[in-house]
Amino acid sequence: MSHANAALTPRARTRLALLVVQSGWTYTAAAKMFMVSPRTAKKWADRYRAEGPNGMRDRSSRPRTSPTRTPPAVVKRIVRLRWRHRLGPVQIGGRIGLPASTVHAVLRRCRVNRLSHIDRVTGEPLRRYEHPHPGSLLHVDVTKFGNIPDGGGHRFVGRQQGRVNGSATAQRTGERGKHSRPKIGTAFVHTVIDDHSRLAYAEICTDEKADTAIAVLRRAIAWFAERGVRVERVLSDNGSCYRSHAWRDACADLAITHKRTRPYRPQTNGKIERFHRTLADGWAYARFYDNTPARNSALPGWLHFYNHHRAHSALGGKPPVTRLTNLPGHHS
Repeated sequence: MSHANAALTPRARTRLALLVVQSGWTYTAAAKMFMVSPRTAKKWADRYRAEGPNGMRDRSSRPRTSPTRTPPAVVKRIVRLRWRHRLGPVQIGGRIGLPASTVHAVLRRCRVNRLSHIDRVTGEPLRRYEHPHPGSLLHVDVTKFGNIPDGGGHRFVGRQQGRVNGSATAQRTGERGKHSRPKIGTAFVHTVIDDHSRLAYAEICTDEKADTAIAVLRRAIAWFAERGVRVERVLSDNGSCYRSHAWRDACADLAITHKRTRPYRPQTNGKIERFHRTLADGWAYARFYDNTPARNSALPGWLHFYNHHRAHSALGGKPPVTRLTNLPGHHS
């Protein structure tokens, strides 16, 4: 494609050349009509005579040889420093004696010019994956949120008032922990996400035991089945509930292949880890809740918003439900 300031496009070049070749116009007259120099008019007319309409196309201006291009060995050193030490162009240039602009050009050419493209732990390029259809893989995990005392938690009312609210709640419920401290409890949110569509299912439970996780999995599979999704695999971390024999037997009973992430490698389950942050920002800490039941009752509405209305950056700004092409009536 011609650049923005080009005087002639391929179509205009053809018109100019035809005026000279077929209509007998002089180079000067044709050049004046298209506001270019006679030399330019002659160039396109000669090229039309030699190559025909194909000669009017744009050609690459890249030189056949680049003798001053950065040698491959130096490129390897630059990329190695970028991967292993996450250094910027200035620091890399200082180490190997090159201008920062040259280093930046090499990093751009190798597509590692942004640190977001590199794994922060290993320094290796990120390996992103996505399964081909809904149900091919489900991610499962558990995230925890502290329960909210009556009157609100410390995030919104401050630590001093939060302690007062916690003591009042413990006095009402009779729940006390170590050293008679108020015991508010923890909400265990079991989450399930489809790898392809990012469609999410979540439940608030009182623990993260194997029986609870299995019951959530069964209900999640039934929920996905109602939406036309047949589950084939499930991916979990190495939590005790997912390493149990009961979980293994439940997956076999459901005809699902169970896969676990590599130990100490949460990036493999990164989609659901990122969903937990979205869950915290969009639901758990999004607004003031004066008690735990108020927060719990807001979860179904937020999940509906996430699945049906919230623009997802990984899906081109569309909500997850748009990827369920097998959902009856979905496009109506």
